[in-house]
Amino acid sequence: MPFVQIYLLEGRTEEQKRKVIEKVTAAMMEAVDAPIENVRVWIHDMPNTNWGIAGKTAKDLGR
Repeated sequence: MPFVQIYLLEGRTEEQKRKVIEKVTAAMMEAVDAPIENVRVWIHDMPNTNWGIAGKTAKDLGR
């Protein structure tokens, strides 16, 4: 059973997340020949204060 974890900064719409789940599921079905009912996708919404880039938070960098 493929289990995919995706980390994104908060702020994506529900529709954007649906599209990510749909496209990642399709990619896993194609890449590893997994049946659709076996593919799991977990999106972690990360606050921009909890994400560091080059020693600064994403919030401090305006992301």
